[in-house]
Amino acid sequence: MIDNLNLYRVFLAVAETGSVSRAAEALFISQPAVSKAIHNLESTLSVHLIERSSRGTKLTPQGSLLYEHLRPAFDSIRSAEDEIRQGNELGIGELRIGASTSLCRNILLGYLSDFIREYPHIKVYLSCHSTLTTVKMLDEGRIDLGLICETVLPERLSYHPLQEIHDIFVVNPSYLEHLYIREQAAERDANNPWLFAGNITSLITPGVPEDESRTSAPQDCFENAMPTAEILEKCNLMLLEQGNITRNHLDHYFFQQNIQPGQVLDVNNMDLLIDFARIGMGVSSVVKEFAMDAITDGSLVELPMDPPVTPRTVGFSVNTQRKPSPSLQKFLTLAGLHS
Repeated sequence: MIDNLNLYRVFLAVAETGSVSRAAEALFISQPAVSKAIHNLESTLSVHLIERSSRGTKLTPQGSLLYEHLRPAFDSIRSAEDEIRQGNELGIGELRIGASTSLCRNILLGYLSDFIREYPHIKVYLSCHSTLTTVKMLDEGRIDLGLICETVLPERLSYHPLQEIHDIFVVNPSYLEHLYIREQAAERDANNPWLFAGNITSLITPGVPEDESRTSAPQDCFENAMPTAEILEKCNLMLLEQGNITRNHLDHYFFQQNIQPGQVLDVNNMDLLIDFARIGMGVSSVVKEFAMDAITDGSLVELPMDPPVTPRTVGFSVNTQRKPSPSLQKFLTLAGLHS
């Protein structure tokens, strides 16, 4: 391949204008310079490319063949230059972000809303995975930015905390009431072997109609209740699946408090944990900040914990060994962070 692409550029100008003089005008060079460039190209390729006449120039068969290949090649180069120029002018680029579904929905969306409004031409790609998978993708360079729960990271990954989160246990008041009823019945059965199964409501709440005994207000649902640790051991306890950082954090809490859950349902999505608890499937471990709507409207109540689960943080993480792209720099600046 000829090193000097200017020779090809001059040849294209002559082929398209049909004249050495017009090619010189289009390229802002002299006619002798055009003629010399064509001569050098023909000498390098050892072919005759252009025939001259009083009416201008005409391509030889070899010249036509060269033109057919050069034209799309230079069009492609020009297109790339235009895209780069347009990208610089409009801020076009891409940003790859990784986060869990819950973190994306409850935290990332706010940042993305501001970012997209400020830079509408930057394409954003989202990968929704657990924090551990997000950390791995970030370490391997498959994403530019990760929104993760605080955890131990490789030295090359930096961590910028955004906010504190609190793990709590929530339950539908109706489920909690029925759990109390079952446990009271089981205790009575154990103490009185002659008590047969049947309608036990009147035995539990004498003198109160059955429907009224099941309409406890949320604020009253902990009156005469069993300890929370006992609730967690006897209820249908719904947790994020094993191997998740949040699950590891909770398992450590259970170990420290000597709590041994009897029935655990693994769920891979915190939003489902909230929904399942809301419909009365059991007790769910959720992030309080993500479940405030359900707690506020009374469809879920928070179980009192003493001591509470140790708070954690959520933040952005980047790979410090990789040069941040202009798109990533824009996002970090908009978020008030620095790469």
